[in-house]
Amino acid sequence: QVQLVESGGGLVQAGGSLRLSCAASGRTFSSYAIGWFRQGPGKEREFVSAITWSGENTYYADSVKGRFTISRDSAKNTVYLQMNSLKPEDTAVYYCAGKPLYYGVRYLAGEYDYWGQGTQVTVSS
Repeated sequence: QVQLVESGGGLVQAGGSLRLSCAASGRTFSSYAIGWFRQGPGKEREFVSAITWSGENTYYADSVKGRFTISRDSAKNTVYLQMNSLKPEDTAVYYCAGKPLYYGVRYLAGEYDYWGQGTQVTVSS
């Protein structure tokens, strides 16, 4: 079993940057694919980015491609989401999610087994 805790959210002006962290507990974290999702006010939870268990492959939603970068540090049991050139439409609660998976990632929230509590990101115009 894996427990996930997000951190790093906050208030930032448009064009600014934030780095979110997803810290995991549990010995099997290294075998998990990790995804980042977000849910804005009145919106469905949507896929943002994901990384394979090895860290070799990364995936992004079109809306964040070129602005966000996902990475993982297995020694620290942590996955990061570096967010640059933030826009007001990036405002949302950001969640990380984990799924034991040796091949690829998943893009649907319902396919992940473990979730963090979320961290608020607010981008002002």
